[in-house]
Amino acid sequence: MHLIKEIGGLDALRLCTSTVAQAILLVTCLVGEASAASCLPPPRPFVPSDSEAAQAYADLIRSDFELYIRDIQSYFRCLEEERARAFEEAREVSQDYGRFLELMDE
Repeated sequence: MHLIKEIGGLDALRLCTSTVAQAILLVTCLVGEASAASCLPPPRPFVPSDSEAAQAYADLIRSDFELYIRDIQSYFRCLEEERARAFEEAREVSQDYGRFLELMDE
């Protein structure tokens, strides 16, 4: 009888583990889709108002600007891809709505 309880406990553990795994998979998919559809602009580079500080950190500031220019180009590409995705989705939804309206007329 004790063995049956242990086996039952294992089944419950497997069920719990399976449920947790499914929840993790669902969250991973949702987060992946959300991040794919969201474009985050890069932060603006900081330029100190003090000329001595600007000269002292010129290499770092220059690097920040170059990084910004690279990242803003990626951001623009992301926005364009998202616009294209949203446009295609809107076209598909429009077609779905047309099919729905046809079904309502029958």
